[in-house]
Amino acid sequence: MSVISGTELRNAVLADRSVGGRALCRALSDATDEWLIGLFEAATAGIKGRFALVATGGYGRGELAPYSDLDVLLLHDSPKTVAQVAERLWYPIWDASKGADKIKLGHAVRTVKEAKELASDDLDTATSLLTARHLAGDAALTSDLLGIIASDWRSRRAHWLAVLAAGVASRHEEAGEAAFLLEPNLKESSGGLRDVHALHWAEAAGALIAPADRAALAQAEDTLLAVRVALHRTTGRAGDVLLLQEQETVAPEAGFRDSDVLMAAVSVAARRVVWIGDETWSRVNGLPPVASDHVLASGVFLRGGEVELEAAADPSQDATLMLRVARTAAESGARISRATLERLESSAAVLPAPWPTGAIDDLVGLLLSGHRAIPVFEALDHYDLLVRILPEWAPVRCKPQRNAYHRFTVDRHLWETAANAAALVHRVTRPDLLVLGALLHDIGKGYPGDHTDVGVDLVRVIGPRLGLIDDDVDVIVTMVRQHLLLPDVATRRDLSDDGTINAVAEAVGNDVTLDLLSALTEADSLATGPSAWGSWKRELVTLLVDRTHHVLGGGDFTQVNWRLFPTSEVLELMGEGTTAIRTTEDRVTVVAPDRPGLFSRVAGVLSLHGLDVLDAEAHSDDSVAGRQAMAANEFRLLPPKEGIKWDRVVDDLQRALDGQLAIESRLAERAKTYRRRKMLSATVSSPSVRIHNDASSNATVIEVRAPDKIGILHRITKSLGELGLDIRHAKVQTMGNEVVDTFYVRTADRLKVLDPFHLKEIERAILHALS
Repeated sequence: MSVISGTELRNAVLADRSVGGRALCRALSDATDEWLIGLFEAATAGIKGRFALVATGGYGRGELAPYSDLDVLLLHDSPKTVAQVAERLWYPIWDASKGADKIKLGHAVRTVKEAKELASDDLDTATSLLTARHLAGDAALTSDLLGIIASDWRSRRAHWLAVLAAGVASRHEEAGEAAFLLEPNLKESSGGLRDVHALHWAEAAGALIAPADRAALAQAEDTLLAVRVALHRTTGRAGDVLLLQEQETVAPEAGFRDSDVLMAAVSVAARRVVWIGDETWSRVNGLPPVASDHVLASGVFLRGGEVELEAAADPSQDATLMLRVARTAAESGARISRATLERLESSAAVLPAPWPTGAIDDLVGLLLSGHRAIPVFEALDHYDLLVRILPEWAPVRCKPQRNAYHRFTVDRHLWETAANAAALVHRVTRPDLLVLGALLHDIGKGYPGDHTDVGVDLVRVIGPRLGLIDDDVDVIVTMVRQHLLLPDVATRRDLSDDGTINAVAEAVGNDVTLDLLSALTEADSLATGPSAWGSWKRELVTLLVDRTHHVLGGGDFTQVNWRLFPTSEVLELMGEGTTAIRTTEDRVTVVAPDRPGLFSRVAGVLSLHGLDVLDAEAHSDDSVAGRQAMAANEFRLLPPKEGIKWDRVVDDLQRALDGQLAIESRLAERAKTYRRRKMLSATVSSPSVRIHNDASSNATVIEVRAPDKIGILHRITKSLGELGLDIRHAKVQTMGNEVVDTFYVRTADRLKVLDPFHLKEIERAILHALS
């Protein structure tokens, strides 16, 4: 059969958009079979010897995705003529690969003995042959090899299962968890297709998988295969990572309404795979020996490393039993036995409202167990038990957060936040309220409307049902309502401004709540992602909390000098009346004669050098006899790993100050040639400008949200300078693909901007600069 007809066979399958997932993989495998059989027959025609063509790996399983590798083995017992056969066979496939078909051939030529020897100590070879299929030629050769491989796999069960388990654990560390990642690897991540394959291989070695689990595993595999096929089809290339910007187009191709439904389905499938895998590998690895049963709580004991219900315990009559099981499992670090989970699933009573005495203590105890509580929550959720404890949980299950800032689904984020909070209880007087507030702070994200407002309403219902007194409910309500207060203010407001600190003190009300919010901020940020809690943010939040405690304790602003800039050194430089540029590892300070646009020039040069600004301070003085008015701008930067090449930056800064650097032109060139990998949210937000005259006692505060672009800080501040505004302070925050920049500005007379027309023109100018 010709190469053209082979390509046509594959393309005919791919052209039928009504077929996807496993069915398409099977159809594509069948079409490829037909093609390769024809090639094999032509390649072996007239040549003496025994030859067999064998499909291995995913192709052997009949799971050939549109751009999967084509893995085949040429078996033989004829060393003298096999090279001729191989050449006739491989070259037509390689020729086809040069066209639109894009076939990547994974091929090998071996005797039965060679294949057996390689498979005896190489996991990849052994597993690729476990599900191999005979395609053409001498079937006895294939049968001999596959029989040997299957026999060796079973006879060396302990060895292979140990190697498999170690490989699974190692891969999970590298590829993360498919159920919770923003951009999961459908194949290699924990809960991905490679885990499914590993479980099939384990079962072939004798590991037991319950019939119900086998059916659930097949369903999860179908989902992951459907998404992988859709990913290949929509991108037109091989790949297993479901990138954020591709999820919108993959969703309908895979049969899902939108990207949120798609990612929720991937999460559900991956969780099923992980659950079944944990069950299987725990049996493979063996449970720790226990001399005798150990009572953990009323009706609950530890047996063989698992938490069990006593035979006489009746979940239908004891509504608190489920929480006791969960708490003791987390505190002991043991798994809840499958039999116990099934008993709870079938007969656990619904907790009455309010909860019985002791029930909330068990929930708090579970949460205070920290990260050991997360697998317990997963187990409960796998059996739909968590929604019996907290019915409001259902909408946040597996709900994706489609932005580059969050790394987890909403439910996992809440578990992670509570676990992080458990490690910070030494900082608060009410550990119980801290972990409860952490668990509930984003509960509103599963519902329509503003998640904070919805969350407040939900907590007012949940709190009394748990048995909390009104004052405690009010504290958690404040935690939910204000859970973004400290990080937002710390990163977007001037912490030396009395208006800023007074506003925070009024919002939190007392020291107890302030400490709870401080701990929640850290726990929440750590659970959000690696970029959400750096040293800069931690220092700012700590500073804000300390100053708010000062005000809540009755202190006033005349008792403490909170202005950090300008320092005495900077004031001395300004007094000299000449241009000066000073640098440290992560800061640059520019002192120069005061003029419009000074701030924007410095910001433009920093952007030209690819430097990200974290915050900035500005100060200017009046002219005095013999010296013109001077200004000082200080920028705190995020240094790249290799450090900042200050010599080049300083040279360009000096040229910019002297009017000898074409900043606008250079930024435009950089924007054309510099390409970042895009991290797009589900919907790219439009630029917005908010202006506040009540957020500071002596400045107008302008907050700008916009998609991140090269030179954005320069363009915004240039527009402010053109309107005669003096920038006193600036905070710059990047969240994924969005920036939130805050500017404290005053008029040339050092007053707030109060004229309505001027305020409107500020908004107009900034939006134009961003367009």
